[in-house]
Amino acid sequence: MLNQKLIPISTKDKNYDPLPDGSDSPVTCRRSLSTKTILVAVCGVAMVGFLLAAIACNGSLSSSSPDLNAKRVNVVGGSISKSAKPPRNNNNTRIPHIHLSRGVSDGVSEKSNQKYLGTAAVSYPWNNTVLSWQRTAFHFQPEKNWMNDPNGPVFYKGWYHFFYQYNPNAAVWGDIVWGHAVSRDMIHWLHLPLAMVPDQWYDINGVWTGSATILPDGQLIMLYTGSTNESVQVQNLAYPADPSDPLLINWVKYSGNPVLVPPPGIAAKDFRDPTTAWYTSEGKWRIAIGSKINKTGISLLYDTEDFKTYELIDGILHGVSGTGMWECVDFYPVSTTTKNGLDTSINGPGIKHVMKASRDDDRNDYYALGTYDDKTATWIPDNPTIDVGIGIRYDYGLFYASKTFYDQNKKRRVLWGWVGESDSEYADVKKGWASLQGLPRTVELDQKTGTNLLQWPVEEVESLRLTSTKFDNVELKPGSVVPLDVGPATQLDIVAEFVLDKDALKRIGESNEEFSCSNSGGAAHRGAIGPFGLLVLADKSLTEQTPVYFYVVKGIDGKLKTFFCADQTRSSEASDVNKIIYGNYVPVLEGEKLSLRILVDHSIVESFAQGGRISITSRVYPTKAIYGAARVLLFNNATESSITSSLDIWQMNSAFIRPYSNDQKLFCRMGGDKNKVVVGAAEEREVSRLGKEAAGSQRDLWESRSHNHEKSGVGLVEKISREVSGEKVGSTDLNQEKEGITLGAKGSGQLLAAVIGSHSMIPKDLDVINNPSLVGFRTGNVAEKKVVEGGGVGWGEWA
Repeated sequence: MLNQKLIPISTKDKNYDPLPDGSDSPVTCRRSLSTKTILVAVCGVAMVGFLLAAIACNGSLSSSSPDLNAKRVNVVGGSISKSAKPPRNNNNTRIPHIHLSRGVSDGVSEKSNQKYLGTAAVSYPWNNTVLSWQRTAFHFQPEKNWMNDPNGPVFYKGWYHFFYQYNPNAAVWGDIVWGHAVSRDMIHWLHLPLAMVPDQWYDINGVWTGSATILPDGQLIMLYTGSTNESVQVQNLAYPADPSDPLLINWVKYSGNPVLVPPPGIAAKDFRDPTTAWYTSEGKWRIAIGSKINKTGISLLYDTEDFKTYELIDGILHGVSGTGMWECVDFYPVSTTTKNGLDTSINGPGIKHVMKASRDDDRNDYYALGTYDDKTATWIPDNPTIDVGIGIRYDYGLFYASKTFYDQNKKRRVLWGWVGESDSEYADVKKGWASLQGLPRTVELDQKTGTNLLQWPVEEVESLRLTSTKFDNVELKPGSVVPLDVGPATQLDIVAEFVLDKDALKRIGESNEEFSCSNSGGAAHRGAIGPFGLLVLADKSLTEQTPVYFYVVKGIDGKLKTFFCADQTRSSEASDVNKIIYGNYVPVLEGEKLSLRILVDHSIVESFAQGGRISITSRVYPTKAIYGAARVLLFNNATESSITSSLDIWQMNSAFIRPYSNDQKLFCRMGGDKNKVVVGAAEEREVSRLGKEAAGSQRDLWESRSHNHEKSGVGLVEKISREVSGEKVGSTDLNQEKEGITLGAKGSGQLLAAVIGSHSMIPKDLDVINNPSLVGFRTGNVAEKKVVEGGGVGWGEWA
């Protein structure tokens, strides 16, 4: 049971503190140790055990805990001073740091791509037309400037909340605050005011990465890393100022921050990114924090009962020699028997635990499956040869600092990951923004292999699908390229299957144990079976192209191995772009077809193979294959085998990500009660008809603008009406002002369309609920209806 001293969430006091009264000092306790040496095996590295034993010899930290109420506090690797203040100008305004990424100097890896590009970084003459095209349409990113790590994703009171590392001053890393956005579906996001800014001595150099924990009674707390005025990494506690606010606009930083400082043996800049807490069998909450000892990446463990005072667990959760600093660590359970996600605290039979670390040295995210013992606080990998940091990655492209959360709304675990840039810092500053987030992905254990996870874009992504084009049994002879006529090719969702020539499989001769995507020569290198796949973002002459493909080789053991790759070497004619070949081996089981899914959204290409056993995220910057010049093609560059492919390709709508405004209204139709409409976050109105005062003028009701500012109106409404039942089910005179608009449906209740508030837009999500009792209209070229089975309550948003 949860500590009963926690204050109920029902309070609306602006000074609400969800934690029990007590000392504001962040007392860090440690379990009493025996005098014998503690041997901790970190993947066989004796030095780690030695260092941890040395820490143990210092005795209990409770007796020598630093007094953080003092003016100056000594910690390993540095000192903490409360009196120091940030630099200010003559107007007493904090001086912003802009146009220079300073990751290394602040104790983290270099966040920009500059170090990979050398002196060629400013050589390409980028113009606004090309740079504007790079902006994505349905991936989350702020309106301007820099973003990086996802922080504290959580579902709270009907909203998905997404916080993120953000620089409000420039398109480079620095001046980090917490950005904040909300969504009903993790696709259509609304930007909110900044959640937390560096305004205290313990986070004045940055409000860094953190995680959310929802307690059993619904309380929400956030732990995050702060970089102090002397660049010491400490852990801090924050919570909502008003827990009844579903938008979580205002946050309170605990008066006793920091609640954790680097323990003895850990450097001042090697202690960051607390995880979501999980509940232990001893009735305590447990968190992990990333760190390192020499070149060994480790995950420290702490127990707490109140999130104010902490107990450092003897030893470590896990560590791997040679992997360097672990940041953004994650730890969570997956089921071996069901596809449902699990709450972070779940443990027991039929459970494996995922240990994930982001390696600061190479900026890749690695995970391993293993067994967690709650009583001994230990985790053992299933296969030490593919341990954390040396084995499987979440993604073999540009995907880093990821974080999962348990979505209790749909009983799934969802993964977010930062997708950086692979162009120059100069280009980022010129276009005014840098980085975005990959599409949110569900994560589950691959129960067919038992050795890897499956990642797949959340089902809500499919709500953006518009017109589709189907291609059946397209034959690809060796050396062939087949154009696919799909119209505009910069916002696509592609699902494809490939069938190989079985005789060709038997004819593969020499083994190739050394093959890898990165050293293979890319899509231009020809083998007996491969490469074959798709060319996306290609121009007419194919001077620019991004191939995503399979390559089948025979291993030294005589067995066939399949690789999944993405080749960026010809993705752009620009010289200040990092052009890499990504990919890795993907398991293909007996009887399985080769399958892939590619989501193209301007300058990002996300690719998944074999149902999500492997993923590759690419950032590409074509100079020719943009706007209407972009094309998609099938190709087979094999020398021996013909390939047959079948595909479905959808055009994708924009997510219309935009700022939230106070006059933004939500609507909710309550089952069969046609007279009840819920407006705003909590306001409820009873209406017999939606009057003119609620609906606005007829022009405001029906005239909207799509993403490219082309007007849509009557045709859209009539088109949706026809699609709901296969024919036009109602009509309205849109040239006359009315008190309300109702479209009748044959004996099945009514379809309601209305605008409430001052927005001159129409509802965007098409939902037919129950009879149906509600229809919302989405702006743009809606080609499909979405039927939501069951239920009597439907939510929508105004576009």
